[in-house]
Amino acid sequence: MPQTADDLDAVAVRTWCSLALDALGREREAIDAINVYPVADGDTGTNLYLTVESAAAAVEAVFAAHETGTSVPSTADAVRAMAHGALIGARGNSGTILAQLLRGMAEVLAEGAGAGRLSLALTRAAASAREAVAHPVEGTVLTVAAAAAAAAERPADSAGAPAVVRAAYEGARTALDATPGQLAVLGRAGVVDAGGRGLVAVLGALVEAVSGRAPERAYEAPTAPPPAAAVAGVAGDCSAGDGPQDGPAFEVIYLLEAGDQAVERLRTRLDGLGDSLVVVGGDGLWNVHVHVDDAGAAVEAGVEAGRPYRIRITHFAADRLHARPEPAQRAVVVVVPGDGLGGLCAEAGATTVLARPGEPPASGELVDAIRRAHAREVVLLPNDGDLRHTAAAAAEQARAEGIRVALIPTRAAVQGIAALAVHEPDRSFDEDVVAMTAAAGATRYAELAVAERQSWTMAGICQAGDILGLIDGDVAVIGEDVPETARKVLDRMLAAGGELVTLVLGEDVPDTLADRLEEHVREGYLAVDTVVYRGGHQCAPLLIGVE
Repeated sequence: MPQTADDLDAVAVRTWCSLALDALGREREAIDAINVYPVADGDTGTNLYLTVESAAAAVEAVFAAHETGTSVPSTADAVRAMAHGALIGARGNSGTILAQLLRGMAEVLAEGAGAGRLSLALTRAAASAREAVAHPVEGTVLTVAAAAAAAAERPADSAGAPAVVRAAYEGARTALDATPGQLAVLGRAGVVDAGGRGLVAVLGALVEAVSGRAPERAYEAPTAPPPAAAVAGVAGDCSAGDGPQDGPAFEVIYLLEAGDQAVERLRTRLDGLGDSLVVVGGDGLWNVHVHVDDAGAAVEAGVEAGRPYRIRITHFAADRLHARPEPAQRAVVVVVPGDGLGGLCAEAGATTVLARPGEPPASGELVDAIRRAHAREVVLLPNDGDLRHTAAAAAEQARAEGIRVALIPTRAAVQGIAALAVHEPDRSFDEDVVAMTAAAGATRYAELAVAERQSWTMAGICQAGDILGLIDGDVAVIGEDVPETARKVLDRMLAAGGELVTLVLGEDVPDTLADRLEEHVREGYLAVDTVVYRGGHQCAPLLIGVE
């Protein structure tokens, strides 16, 4: 839990990014559901999540660079990394504006992060985001950001940083509630602005990072998405940038290396080509977002201005822009904790994503794997409970590209193995998903880990170097060696019944352990089979599944 602080230091910035990512992960679907402006394409929550994910990854990289020493990054290093990560990873209209908000804050906080600087940072953020939008509209995230900045100015500097960020959060909430009365399209749909809703979530995370406590008055999600008729009915009535029916056909986004004068000329050129124009960044690197009918002309304008790259072109009807070979009907994408399981799953026909120890895959890696599978239908197995939001965002992104994706919330590699074992591409997609989900759900999972320090657990106090047996994610056994701890874990799991035990051995674990555990199961439990796989280089010495 973060501690109350008068300054936003690097650790607090790191915590803020992590909490904001968690908050947007929880609210992503609800925000997507109320996305009716500027285009009713249901992706604002996903785009905000992906943008903050990139920001958080950049901050983590800064901390990783300091791991060899005893110091932590400076606040300036952390906020600049956050802003840069958001800039290069910004998705959609909402993500691009959020990136500029974070950049505006970073410009101020890099010079100091006390209460007064936080207030000034929010003011700079709101002003810079408004300047980045070609035609600002009230009742959007820009209005919410301005209200947060105004509210942050009210507490005295002596009140401290927690009071400033709480005031900003409350001001943003109040402004968000008023957006349906400011923007007709929101009022007709009966929703608040989706981008503003996302900003409130990000500011709520800032409150918790600075004060150590989540906002007492959290924003309540709607119990259901707006009626489809309401969403469809607003498409033809919105001002610039709205509506796939009457508005531009393509969304074009790219990073651009260019000078300030060239970017000003680019703004004028793109403003004449389409709408929803947002250009954010500075110091030679920019993120360009625009909705146009002529995607080629938008890219050519970027070429004339400088060097565009990471070009993404999306058709609002989810049509493919480039001819591709005929895709396969169905594929499975699975996250694996070691190269040994990667080979096993690949032999079974799955597309794999390697989760290295301490480096879980980002949603972009999962989206790339889904594309690489080259199938109309994809089953996604994350095999880690902590990846649930990341996997959900990746699935939503792939669906926006026209791929049918089913996310089975597997929490461990052995559950993924069980699901993959019953995968049958010849049956219907829904039947296949149901069977794979049932197989995963029927598999209890455990792993052995080495305690890094003395700690309280559900099984008692452990010491550094103890062997921990975790069953379904909780410490159930504390032992002194791997074989004895593994036997105790198996006994606890098999006490509830089981027909098949799966053992996945880590790289440095001898085959003799598998032999001893197989013998233990054979002698103590009739009609229970055991299968053994080599996991290769994985973080846990032993993974166990019982189904």
